[in-house]
Order: sequence, then C-alpha cells, then structure tokens
Amino acid sequence: MRAVIYLIVGIYLLSNSLLSQKHNNAYVKIKVENGLIEGFFDASANLNVFFGIPYAKPPVDDLRWKAPQPMDNWNGVLETKKFSAHPVQIPVWGDLHTRSEKMSEDCLYLNIWAPAQADIKGLPVLVYFYGGGLVAGDGAEPRYDGAAMAQKGIVAITVNYRLNIFGFFSHPELSAESPYMASGNYGLLDQNAALKWVHKNISSFGGDPDKITIAGESAGSVSASAHMASPLSRDLIAGVIGESGAAINPNRGPIQLEDAEKIGDDFAIEAGYATLNELRALSTEQLLKIYENSKRFGFPVTKDGYFYPKTLTEIFKAGEQAQVPLLVGWNSAEIPGDAFTQGPYTVEGFCQKVIENYPNDFDEILKLYPHETIKEVELSATALASDRFIVYHTWKWFDLHRKNSPKPVYRYLFDNPRPPLNDTNNTSMGPKPIGAAHAEEIEYCLGNLYLVPEFNWSDDDHKVSETMLSFFANFIITGNPNGINLPVWPAAKSDDPAPPVMIIKTDSKAVNAKNDDRYLLLDKVYGNN
Repeated sequence: MRAVIYLIVGIYLLSNSLLSQKHNNAYVKIKVENGLIEGFFDASANLNVFFGIPYAKPPVDDLRWKAPQPMDNWNGVLETKKFSAHPVQIPVWGDLHTRSEKMSEDCLYLNIWAPAQADIKGLPVLVYFYGGGLVAGDGAEPRYDGAAMAQKGIVAITVNYRLNIFGFFSHPELSAESPYMASGNYGLLDQNAALKWVHKNISSFGGDPDKITIAGESAGSVSASAHMASPLSRDLIAGVIGESGAAINPNRGPIQLEDAEKIGDDFAIEAGYATLNELRALSTEQLLKIYENSKRFGFPVTKDGYFYPKTLTEIFKAGEQAQVPLLVGWNSAEIPGDAFTQGPYTVEGFCQKVIENYPNDFDEILKLYPHETIKEVELSATALASDRFIVYHTWKWFDLHRKNSPKPVYRYLFDNPRPPLNDTNNTSMGPKPIGAAHAEEIEYCLGNLYLVPEFNWSDDDHKVSETMLSFFANFIITGNPNGINLPVWPAAKSDDPAPPVMIIKTDSKAVNAKNDDRYLLLDKVYGNN
C-alpha cells in the first residue's frame, strides 16, 4: 500500500478540484442500460457532465487478464460526479497529470460531456483514447477534457483502459483458459467494450450511435487504427482521427501470439511464479512492483486471431477495414535528432549512424536527408528520428487508406511549437525548438489550452487551437474538416504522387506533400510496400 501512495503522490499532480467542471448544485439523472446514473449540470458551459461511468465489470481477482465482462445492473442511483480511479501504472511521462484521486485495477470507466439543450438528439459522438505508450495515461487528464468539443455540439467521451502488465500480458495458461484461445490485448478489448457501451447507451445523452468518431494520440492513435481494422470494432465507428501513431510494423504492429506467450512465460518464471494461479493471487501492489523491477516497457500487442485476425497492413490492403473518413497526421519534430545521433550533431557522426542503421540502403537515406552543414544535420537527424519513431507508421496508415477506400482521407502536419513554461524562476529561455514535439498538439486540437496553465500561451496559440479544434469538430460532425473561416483542406486522392497536407500553425494552409519520397524509401526498407 505504501508503494501505491508513493506513486500517487510522487508521480502525479493531483487536484481535488475538477478545474473546468463546476457542479453548480444542479444534478442530472439519466437512465443507461444497467440503471440510473447522476451527473451534474455545468451552467458555465451549458453541458451535462458525467464522470466515472462503469462500462464493464471491475477486472479484478478472477477477472484479471480476462476480456472485459458486461456490467451487472445496479439498484438506486449511481453517482457519476467525480473521476474514477485511473489505471495502475508506474512513472513514465513527466507531462502526465491526472484529476483522478487514486489508482486501481478497478479502472474500466468513461467520462461524458454532452450539450444540455432540452430534447436534444442525434448528435455526433467523439470517443477519445489517451496516449502513453500503452503503459501509462488516464482519461481524467486535463488536456483530454471534453468540454470544448461538447460546446461544438458533440458528445465527447474519454475512456480508461488497462495498461502495461495489467492490460497486455500474454501467457500460455491465459490463452488456454480463454474462449477464443488467445491472451493479451486486454486494453484494446477494454476500448472495444467501451465502444459497444457507447453504441448501446449514447442516445440517452443525445448522441447518435451511428455517428461515432474514434480518436487518439500516440498509443491512442495506434489504438484507433487498430479498431479501424479489427472485426470487433470496425462496424461501430463512422470516422477516425489519428494523431501520431498507427499499429504498423516494424515496431508498432502486433507480434505472433506464441512469441508474446513466451515473453510472458519467461517474465513469470524470472519473477518466481510458475503458474497463472500464483500470479493472479498477487496483490496489485505486488504485481506492480514486480513489473517495475523488471524494467520492461510494457508488453507487446498480439496477433491473437480475435481482435487482430491479421496485421493492419494485410487488412487494409484487402479493403477489409472500416470504410469511413479518416483524418490523420503528425507533428513536425516528434522527437529530438540526438535520439538518432546519440551524440552531438556532426556530419561525420550522422553519416556513420545512417550507415550503421541502414547498411544496405544508406546511400538512398543520405540522399533524402540533407547533411552538408551542422544545421542540415540537426534538421535531418530530427526528421529521421521522428520518422523512425512514429511518423512513418502514421504515413503508412494514411497511404493504405487513401489507396484502399473510396472514403475521404485528410492529412495534417502540426507545426506550432509549444511556448515556454510559465516558470518565473527560470531565466533561461533555452534554444528555440525546430518544430512541434510529440504530444504537443493535444491541448490545441481539443481546445484545452486554458486547462494546461503551466505554459505561456499567446494569442497566436489560441488562434491555432481554435483552428485545429474547428477542423476536428467539423470532421466529427460531417466527415469533412472544412468550414466557414477556415483554410481549404483538400482530401488526398488515391493516385496523387504529392497528396495535400494541411500545415497547422499560426497561418495554416494546405500544401502539396514534399517528403513522401523518404516515407516510400522507409516503406521499402521495412518491407511494407
């Protein structure tokens, strides 16, 4: 227990307030499938708000490492006025701040922000999956708040799902006891259960079950791409938004089930637990400590024959994915260039790293990533590091859907670096960023700059946020991001060698793609073409 308290206090910036949500002493009761729930009316935003709605049974005790089970009905009125416990996790990301007050395996809850007009119905719906590498994250983070999106006439939802060893652990005994003879992917199955719950219940909140758009950033984007491909989810969605991430190899796609089972079996044996019953008997705190001591960064997603019958690439090439509009993109400097160079920027050092990593293709790589000067090395190292990390996978998702679907596909590049922190004790501004880093677009696209007060937001930042929020809201409402007072955003055509990309910054505009040659080369290198 002491370890859990330490984690909660030391990792997160907890708040007892709900920040933007104000109860205003006006409560709202709604009937859902399992009983009555009571949220609150936010008069300042004219929204009905519900926090901590259970969408599946608590995955504890015998339900640890099982697919989520439907909720039982309850008697009376279930209060849904505060955020639920967040999923069990260890410190990973410095920018993760939650409004949840505790952490627990009992974490399968969702949050809803809905327009409060009387007799409203048929509204579009957004279901947003948080990022965090499938090892950390929480739907109660301020940057994922749904109020601004709901004020655009959308029912906005965030979903908690199991993470790390609790959400993605595979083991031969787990596969043997499963009705579908596989294990792992529990976090993805949680998301699927939440989608099913939304489909059944969202009309009670004014939403249309046939107008559900799923979205997410990083691991949330990877998840969104997976649901677009999975036969369990693809019929539940009407649109998809992806922000930096897709479930595509070489390092984002599912691995073979038997390989994941061996990883899990080896982990258990090394930890000193030879049987599944012994593992299930461990307390949350004990299992978390074992996972932490292992120094593992999560567990792999599996091609389980159930959620994932095939790889995403195979599914999309066969045209078996959800045939829905897609809006997808990434940031201009996802990670620093020294993540690739592993040292100072030098022409010689950059070339050497390229040769080491691409011994059969280094000539072509060096042609597409200029490196004549130190500045060119910095820019190219940043581009190559970002491409390897997450950009290529996201581009491949974009390219697969535009070539294997008649539905429109819209691509963006977020190029508005976040401003400096509001740290009065820090007199050094540091070097000017060369682009927008990973995850920096989240509070912009969801309209939540005001809920992330540690940054010195400018008028230009608010302008960018309103533009991006409007693009996303329009897409959720109509399947098309275009609208009044916005720059024109053309859809990408299947045969266009330089498809348009919307550059999102202070003066956003669509341009023809300039860097697709390097993604095509990586496509060949990775064997995905």
